[in-house]
Amino acid sequence: PLTEVVVRCTLSPGQRKVYEAVRLAARRDVQEAIASQGEGRSTMQVLEALLRMRQACCDPSLLPGDLGEGVASAKLDRMEDLLVEIVTDDHHALVFSQWTTLLDRAEDRLRALGIDWVRLDGSTRDRQAVIDRFQSDDGPPVFLLSLRAGGTGLNLTAADHVFHLDPWWNPAAEQQATDRAHRIGQTRPVFVWKLVSEGTVEDRILELQRQKR
Repeated sequence: PLTEVVVRCTLSPGQRKVYEAVRLAARRDVQEAIASQGEGRSTMQVLEALLRMRQACCDPSLLPGDLGEGVASAKLDRMEDLLVEIVTDDHHALVFSQWTTLLDRAEDRLRALGIDWVRLDGSTRDRQAVIDRFQSDDGPPVFLLSLRAGGTGLNLTAADHVFHLDPWWNPAAEQQATDRAHRIGQTRPVFVWKLVSEGTVEDRILELQRQKR
């Protein structure tokens, strides 16, 4: 069986302030681009605006400059709480993100907690060695993966929990990543945790996913 849980993360006042600043600036930039170039030629500005808003949702430190410096991430805080519980109960987890920089932040959290992990992204050279280590009986309890590098073609049935740190507009990409654990050879129920920043553009992304399904 597969159970999917949407975990709504409440932004702290500091992170909310950063998000609103990014949102208002993005709105202004897109309106100016459409006014000067027309809607059809403003695609890049729209995508850039969405990228910055989504970064502010996940971890303000991902933003360029010092706008998000020193502002905690509600998502990473919630991920910590869940992973501690999961690992304490002797379960293993896959943690997916589209951004390797967000995986870097997750690494910092795991290191501080004393939780062992392995990682696979586009820079990983010996992919099979990393996979074999995670799949081994004494392997680490957490596997950090970039959605692009680890979303397809892997058998990771040692994990029975899957985290998606940042929702993507295409639900098929997330499903393919979840299927790394929820596949033939899996003997335990699988739980999928989708971390979503409440009251942000990520709510709209979830709605878009529902429409596409």
